[in-house]
Amino acid sequence: MSVIAYVLVKANTGEAERLQAAIESIDGVESVHVVAGDVDLIAKTRVENPAAVKRISATEVQGIDGVEGTKTYIAME
Repeated sequence: MSVIAYVLVKANTGEAERLQAAIESIDGVESVHVVAGDVDLIAKTRVENPAAVKRISATEVQGIDGVEGTKTYIAME
């Protein structure tokens, strides 16, 4: 069984496209979309456990220069 999660990313102004490529290269990230609204990107992840979701969101994505913050939502289905 895998864990699906969505990581919503707030980016510094003008950084969304660069961040999209950087986030797409992270192991466990299935897709990344630049979006309009309160956040700038939404990444879909599919990993083996909640700890891997935390690694992607709290360590890898937040560690990229230009990321202002993230919110992570784990799918319940």
